[in-house]
Amino acid sequence: MIKRIKIETYQVGLVFENRKLEKVLEEGLHWIFGNKNIMIYDLNGSFQAPFELDILLQNEVLASLLEVVEVADNEIVLQFVKGNFKEVLTAGKYAFWKGVVKNEFIKADLSKIEITENIPINLLENVKMRYFTRKFIVASNDKALLYVNGTFVKELKSGTHYFWNNAITIEVKTVDVRQQQLEISGQELLTKDKAGLRINFFVRYQVVDIMKALIENKDFEKQLYVAMQLALRAFVGGLTLDELLVKKDAIADAILEEAKTKIEDLGLKISDAGIRDVILPGDMKEIMNQVLVAEKKAQANSIMRREETAATRSLLNTAKLMEENEMLWKLKEMEYVEKIADKIGEITISGGGNVIGQLKEIFVK
Repeated sequence: MIKRIKIETYQVGLVFENRKLEKVLEEGLHWIFGNKNIMIYDLNGSFQAPFELDILLQNEVLASLLEVVEVADNEIVLQFVKGNFKEVLTAGKYAFWKGVVKNEFIKADLSKIEITENIPINLLENVKMRYFTRKFIVASNDKALLYVNGTFVKELKSGTHYFWNNAITIEVKTVDVRQQQLEISGQELLTKDKAGLRINFFVRYQVVDIMKALIENKDFEKQLYVAMQLALRAFVGGLTLDELLVKKDAIADAILEEAKTKIEDLGLKISDAGIRDVILPGDMKEIMNQVLVAEKKAQANSIMRREETAATRSLLNTAKLMEENEMLWKLKEMEYVEKIADKIGEITISGGGNVIGQLKEIFVK
């Protein structure tokens, strides 16, 4: 049996007999004798081996026409055709025809976490690559620490970070470095004179040392809360209720000074703090109101006494002047007559006429 086989340009023919590769046919006209199987391939794609590739590559002619890429279990290979990304090759052996289409390959080691290969960032977002990568985003107002298998490795800057996806555990701990506010509400405290009250306190803080905040300390915010709570309790316990109310505005500085060392050890900086509210229980409010009323009454009585004293002193001075000056006495009489005339409408005296009107008219002139 004779077969006439024509191999076109950019084609290769493989001649098999009993599953064994006998001959490689290149461009041209060929005559094949016997009952043999011929497979024709286009050279513009990958080579799909009909049998075990390693056996076929024993043929030197075929091996010279193919570019073989081997991918280990812990690797992937990125295939680029004419400079454009095409496929991700996983573990296995692949063969591609040489010469017609330009194939390029980037091999990546997945046994590590860092992506050290020269792979464009936008390619890491490709749907074919997402399975092989892990992505962490650090916001511009955050700082982050990278932990590998539970061990701190390094600090991450703001931005998007990619790592290979494998069995190695990766954790990224972030903390907001903007100014934040911590509320310490409803603290039930006793003053030095055993007055029970509740205080609402606030602290504005900022993380300045992420290593101390996240590595050397656990739950730094809870530790800050306890430190402020204890300092507040110690300060209030050393003052009477009256002293506390007087020094309320200065309490923040005293508490921050008390907790300064602990705050620095947490990697924090306090910018502001203070008492928002001092809440007294119902019976204490009633007592305070009674004290306030009593104080205000005493102040009012004192003011009234001062005014009465001043008025009496003024009358005494006036009396002395009138006693020494007869004309002043007469002027004072005329003043009072004028006032009486303003208040009284008419006084009619039989045979006299309107005396008050006449007196008023005289004094006004």
